[in-house]
Amino acid sequence: MDQAKFKVAYVITERGDKTFWNRIGVAFTNKDGSINVKLDALPTSGQLHIRDYEPRDDSDVMASAGTSGGRVLRSATARSVSEPAL
Repeated sequence: MDQAKFKVAYVITERGDKTFWNRIGVAFTNKDGSINVKLDALPTSGQLHIRDYEPRDDSDVMASAGTSGGRVLRSATARSVSEPAL
């Protein structure tokens, strides 16, 4: 797939002095310039932010201590679950 045509849909939420970018879907640019959007959630504000897809390395996310340019990023790594005590 041509990454230039692939976009990511976010809802941006501000809470206090923090801004959260939550990925809620994807968008694709068609040959005729129109855009298809597929959402996994609906923004309660009614506003979407659609941005070109930029691959990110998980190590970059972890090195940034969870923030980048005012955006709060979340790692996609699995969380460990402790074994129950016997």
